[in-house]
Amino acid sequence: MNVSTDVDSTPTALTRAWEARADVAQASLDHWFGAPEPQRWHNTHPPGDDAVFNYWWLAHVVDVRVDAWHRTGDPAWLADAAAVADHIQARNAGVLFNDYFDDMLWYALALLRLHRAGGERRHLDSAVSLWQHVVEEGWNDTLGESLAWRKQSLQYKNTPANGPLVILSARLHEVTGDPRCLPYAQQALSWLEENLVEASGFVHDGVNREGDGRIDTHWRFTYNQGLYVGALVALEAVTGEAGLVERAERTALTTLEELAEDGLFRDEGDGGDVGLFKGVAYRYLGVLVDRLAAGDGAGSAATRQRLVDFVRSSTDALWERCVVDGHLLPANDWKSPARGTIPYSTLLSAIKATELRTRLEEGRPADSRLA
Repeated sequence: MNVSTDVDSTPTALTRAWEARADVAQASLDHWFGAPEPQRWHNTHPPGDDAVFNYWWLAHVVDVRVDAWHRTGDPAWLADAAAVADHIQARNAGVLFNDYFDDMLWYALALLRLHRAGGERRHLDSAVSLWQHVVEEGWNDTLGESLAWRKQSLQYKNTPANGPLVILSARLHEVTGDPRCLPYAQQALSWLEENLVEASGFVHDGVNREGDGRIDTHWRFTYNQGLYVGALVALEAVTGEAGLVERAERTALTTLEELAEDGLFRDEGDGGDVGLFKGVAYRYLGVLVDRLAAGDGAGSAATRQRLVDFVRSSTDALWERCVVDGHLLPANDWKSPARGTIPYSTLLSAIKATELRTRLEEGRPADSRLA
């Protein structure tokens, strides 16, 4: 499969070019990382470290396959998303749960999107089971009522756990009407804002990791900004509470000021999990773009345009610099071509960004299809 880095700028041609790129991005996962069952994907290219089971990376594979289905309407993508969801549980000794509350929330969010796309009740039931397990095992009053990061560190509270809890709880409230869900969303968001969100809107990673009550101010990740933005938009969607969208705008703009340069996110460092961080940011910045399209005054229009411009500049750079032999293979830093060992988490971020760029060019909100 080949893809040109040159794109005709006329609207129809531009849209078609990005649709083709999105297809290439999705195919690149199998091209570079495909492995025989039961592995399915090597963790890295070149292959290595396959003994590690990356539960939460696979949850994001479900997410990007659902993206492809929304874009194309091709049932093969939805079938693949369902197969990956089953694969996660099979790889996990047949059980839904693991020790990390953030991992389980990502799986639940992916399953809920899969349910909303395909209508299978089992995916909703699994998402609800994961939510219930997380709040039963991880919710506690250390440093204020909130969710811990993992079962072995119940004193450690962070954005990676509480952010997705807000999003999942709000969405489950919307889908199921379960009265238990919304209070967890509201309290987890309040805890984040009281403990980890600066006046500027910048979001810190966590607190009390080593039992000393200190905030990890040195961990400055796109992931956390995206989660907070997504949490605000998700809660506003079900409550209509005033001020939530404005706070999401503030954090989105602060993210670009603090963590981006020359139209790209800065390099966030090495490590497999880090590769997915900017993908989470793109996912939820895109959700905010959708929300701002409804129109909330000049400030919202200006914020939306700035976010759209950033998505365009960064994905242009991605596709100019990170195509190898007709397939997408990015490094964590999109300023340069990939070198050395690349985890597939890094490609997942690029797929998310490419799918977002494509639907922006199509004029299509998230989780919808063109008529």
